Parts: sequence; structure tokens; C-alpha cells
Amino acid sequence: MAELRVELYGTHVGDLIEKASTFDFRVADAGVERFGVGSTVLSFAVPLARTSLPRKAPVRRNFFDEVLPEGRARTRLAGNASIAPDYTIGMLQRYGRDVAGALQIWNPDAPGEPKTPTVSPVDDERIRQILAEVGSAPIGNTTARRISSLAGVQDKIVLAKTPQGWAEPLDGFPSTHIIKPIVASMPSLIFDEEYGARIARHLGLTSFDTALVDFAGVTALVIERYDRTPTTEDGRLHQEDFNQALGYGGEAKYESEGHAGLAAIAELLRRQIGHRATTDLLRLTTLSVAVGNLDMHAKNISVLHLPDGTAQLAPAYDVVPQIHQPIDQDFAFRINGIFEHDRITLTDLIAEGERWRVPSAEEVVHRTVSEVAEFVNTNRASPGAHHSLTSDIQRMCDNLLSGRGTSGAPASKSFTTRSPTRRKAKGSGATPNGGNGGSYSDRDRPEADFELRELPNSPGGWGGPKE
Repeated sequence: MAELRVELYGTHVGDLIEKASTFDFRVADAGVERFGVGSTVLSFAVPLARTSLPRKAPVRRNFFDEVLPEGRARTRLAGNASIAPDYTIGMLQRYGRDVAGALQIWNPDAPGEPKTPTVSPVDDERIRQILAEVGSAPIGNTTARRISSLAGVQDKIVLAKTPQGWAEPLDGFPSTHIIKPIVASMPSLIFDEEYGARIARHLGLTSFDTALVDFAGVTALVIERYDRTPTTEDGRLHQEDFNQALGYGGEAKYESEGHAGLAAIAELLRRQIGHRATTDLLRLTTLSVAVGNLDMHAKNISVLHLPDGTAQLAPAYDVVPQIHQPIDQDFAFRINGIFEHDRITLTDLIAEGERWRVPSAEEVVHRTVSEVAEFVNTNRASPGAHHSLTSDIQRMCDNLLSGRGTSGAPASKSFTTRSPTRRKAKGSGATPNGGNGGSYSDRDRPEADFELRELPNSPGGWGGPKE
């Protein structure tokens, strides 16, 4: 039975203990001594308690399972390492050294441990080759010493930027950049994402750099990782997404697949961080509606957990205009009860913000849409972006500011309770369903129902605890 060491900010905070067909997280004394009893520096869902409640074990397992990739990427990484895709402990033992946030997960008893992380310099031609192999070697794990993990289904690799140039991170060295190749089925996607990131920076919702870069004749989107920083002892900055923070797994990142929705995210932010975070969540939601970022699901909204135990809303990322892409046109969450993106109005966004108790929600929403419209009127997208990208965003902003739905249809007074068809993830096939299926109207949900969902006991694995 494996016993994996979990380190955070260079401190041993606990261990993953394998037991027959399951596992659990046990907090280490060193973690409590540094961060304090009950600290949420690891996760809002998994506080550092000396005694762990058995009934919360599925939530603890889910937190660690959600560190791993989804869908085809997970299947391929598992196959390359001769591991079953739903064997979470085995996957973390192999790929847990370089993950999102500041975690490092490894087996002290495994041959070759402890590893000495290092880098191997690469030139543009080698990067082009790694990008070409991303289907068979997700995240750039082309050799046994490439052991990075990153959630999500879209094809991507990770590299480290050093003073000498680009390098492959080996044996758990912290990667610093995500690099996304062109998606054959959606060739404008990375160019559209670059434009979305520029808009988010203009609004002050993100600060990391993004750039379209040519690697030996192949264009890719280079994204600076916001969870890497020179200010911590190991160069990592911890984060968790709102599947992890609220105890959901897999496809339950969508409200139609079981997630509690934006109001639950806002409530957790308000309680743990304050009104500034809920205001920024409303601005991010408004931005996403205004540009058609349909895939603003729970794994695309995160918090940063700082070494001093405080937390803040993470920079906006994966802000990708998508209404022209071949995916369903529903928003990832209900906005004032509405899933259909083309029916969402400024009034709906304001009502949603007021429900979250955002101060001056009307002013926040109006200002955000106006700022998006101003940017699009004066800043061009890349030539590789979709031909209608800027005109689509201009039209949607004009419609919103005129009191109509994003499509220009009159505002609807009806309240929808239908569940949309599950969307396909960007650039990949479908992922396993870890949610409980079905959904219901936010107006029918009790206002106080924002606690972590009690997940059934299970061995954990793909998509988290299963029914």
C-alpha cells in the first residue's frame, strides 16, 4: 500500500494513505505547527485538522483527484505509465511533483526518491516536436522524467522559462508556462483566447502575460502561469478551483451536471475573503457573458491560498470567446435562472450580483460591459482569430447595454428550469461524469444551502467520488 507525502510551500502538511481500494488524507504535525489548527491554506474543503471526520473522506479524496487531468489526457497519461486511469494514488505518485498550485506529492519509499528537480534546455525545434506529440504525450510528458500534471481536457504542454531560455521541467521542477497548440477542429481557438486574455487584463481581472509565439514555424499560445512566483521558497503559489473548494468532481464543474452554481461560489468567497472577491466574480461573470465565454465552469474559477493563510480570488483565466465555436450555446452556470447565453440580459446579471450581496451591483455590471465595448472598439484581435470575433463582441455589448439579450432578442420575463445538454470540452472528447446529474432552479434552492455537498463513499478516482 502506497503512502504519499504531501508538501505545501515546502512544508510536510500530510500524507495520502492507501487502504485497500481507497485512500484518505492524514494531516501532518508539521503542517499544523506552521499554518495552525484548522488552517484552510491547503483547501477550503480540507482544513488542517489533527482529527479528520470520516464522513468527509470523499471530499478529501475528491480534492486530490481534481489535481489530475481529465478525459483523453488522463487516459493517455495513465496508459503511458501503465496505470489504471481511475487509480488516483498511482497517478499522483507518478505525476504529483509538478501540479497546479504549490502542492508536491511523492512517495518517499519509491526508487529514486527524493528526486532532484532540474531542467533541460530546449530550442524552438524541440518545442515544435513536443507540441506535435501532445496527443500521445499530454502536458509534454514525453519521457519518464517529465512528470507534470494539469487539470483540463484541452491539449497543452508545460515548460519552464529560465534566464537562459526555454527548458523542459524534469523530476518535478516547477513549470512556469502553459503552451497551447492550434486545435484542428477549432483553428481560431488559441487566437480567440489571446484576445479574451487581453480584455481581461484591460479590466484588471488578470495580470499574467499571454502571447502568440512561433516555434520553428508552428504558432502556439504561451501563457504565463499565475501559480508560479519568485516570492515563495519553492517558486510555487497555491491555488484551488471551485470544484475542489465546494467538493465537486469531473463534469459537475457545470451546473447542469450537479454543481451548486455561482451563488454558492460567491457565498464562499464572501465568507472567506470578502465583498471585493464577490465583486470581482460578478465582473468576471459579466465579462464572460459579454464576450461569449460560455465555458466559465467551476474549474475555471479559482482562489489563491497565500503562505500566510489568507486567500484571494485568482486571476481570470481561460476567458475564451466561443459563440462561433461548434459547442452548445448555453452558459456554464445559470444567470438569474437562465442557461441560454443569448437570453441573458444586463438585468439578469444585476439580479445575480444583488443576490450575492455585491455592493452597487448595477454600477459594476454596467461599467464592466462598457469597458469591454470600449476595448473592442479600439483594439484588434490577431489575424488568426475568428473573422467575426470583434463584431460579435461589439454586437453583444450593444445589445446588453440596450436592455436586450446578447442575441438582440427582447428580455424574457419567464424563468427557465431546463437543463442544457452537456457540452463537449474545448479541443477534446467528452470527459467522465463525476456529477450527480440533473439540476434544479436556483430559486428553489434554500438560500443557506451553500455547504459542501456530501459525497458518497467510494474509492475515489476519475471524476472524484462516484455514486
